[in-house]
Amino acid sequence: MKTLVFMTALGLAGCGTVGSDFQRPQAPLGQQWRQADDARFAAQQDADIERRWWDAFGDATLSSLVQRAASSNLDVLAAASRLEQSRAARGVAGAAQGPSLGANGSYGRARNSAQGLSDPSRHNGQSAYNLWQSNLDAAWELDLWGRVRREVEAADARVDVAVEAGRGVLLAVLAETARDYIELRGAQQTLAITEKLLAIARHTLELTRIRLREGVTTELDVAEAAAHVATIEARLPPLQQREARLANALSLLLALPPQALQAELAASGDIPAMAAQVQLGVPSGLAERRPDIRRAEAQLHAATAATGVAHGDFYPRITLSGSVGLQAMQLGDIGWDAKRFAIGPGFSVPLFDGGRLRGNLQLREAQQQEAAIAYRQTVLAAWHEVEDALSGYQANARRQASLDEAVRQGRRALSSAELQYRQGGTDLINVLHVQNTLINNEAALVDSRATASLSLVQVYKALGGGWQAFPLTSAQGNTP
Repeated sequence: MKTLVFMTALGLAGCGTVGSDFQRPQAPLGQQWRQADDARFAAQQDADIERRWWDAFGDATLSSLVQRAASSNLDVLAAASRLEQSRAARGVAGAAQGPSLGANGSYGRARNSAQGLSDPSRHNGQSAYNLWQSNLDAAWELDLWGRVRREVEAADARVDVAVEAGRGVLLAVLAETARDYIELRGAQQTLAITEKLLAIARHTLELTRIRLREGVTTELDVAEAAAHVATIEARLPPLQQREARLANALSLLLALPPQALQAELAASGDIPAMAAQVQLGVPSGLAERRPDIRRAEAQLHAATAATGVAHGDFYPRITLSGSVGLQAMQLGDIGWDAKRFAIGPGFSVPLFDGGRLRGNLQLREAQQQEAAIAYRQTVLAAWHEVEDALSGYQANARRQASLDEAVRQGRRALSSAELQYRQGGTDLINVLHVQNTLINNEAALVDSRATASLSLVQVYKALGGGWQAFPLTSAQGNTP
């Protein structure tokens, strides 16, 4: 009994933990963005990115789609399920910190050999006997060296890994929803412009036929005008197919069947416009916001704790165990006099295992080193991604300004060419050339507007904003 009391006190006093404590790594990020001088960006130390960045586009349909995607997307729900699994696994690991308690009972009828070992029935194997027994068993591993605590620490870190992985999935879904919607509006705008220019080309064809009947033009001009109309008509089916594909892509993101959003998205809307200014914050904020960086940090934490567990395997394991129960040959004899108990400590010490423990420790240390390298790589890749997104945003803004001017001048040129053609001051070839130039510039302008908005989505995604607006739970219907 004195030994038991001593070992219990020792276990309660044990506070050392094997292995190295996790030290949060320093993210190798700069203090300022290269584009900080651009008036489009707010990159002050106290500037915080727009967490609900989709609302900054001022498009109610976009905001609604993003909201629904966050609550119903199947990838997000699967990530939430994986989070629940990791939390359950953490509960299993945490249970090892406390004692275990179990109860059992049994009844058996047996007959021993007269020539064998002692017969508990004292009949010398001459007759069968009954044996009734019940037990209450308890056991508790004294975590003197902190091995179990390191296992729990690793399990906690793996929960953090699942949390950040889920947030990464959520962020990707939010960005993909915004991208598909912007591309859809771009396709609809291009389709509308093409149909408008088709009407102009058909009007030119009809005018050319009138001029042919009046004898002021030739069949060649009519054929060229008709070919121009057919060329524009050939552009419509791919645009219509792209519109349908993007609408279905949005349906899939919202876990809806094909064409479920057709009525909602059928009416063409404007391409969501770029924000006047984008809040960037500073590069060091990426380590706090981006789920991939936070996940890499949690993986490093889990690997560090697992190394501690491997260290702990070298130390003795001391377990307190006890059992109390009843045992009797007849059921009617079960009572206080039939009590039995056993209590005491036990220990196991690794003496020789052929290098298994040493190999396991080397494996865990190598995995910890890999996790540290992966963290640095993730941070560096995130920095590059933001810089590339900001450069793309700037380039698309400049391109859009130039195309705005090109389209404005192209419309003036087309009006002038059509007037001169009706008055006989120019030939059809010049009119068709101006029309083609305007078609290409109009399409390029729409593409530029869509690309500029898409680049802004990429900026927000690269900055790691958006997931904060939605809790990652298995019951995603209660999102704000």
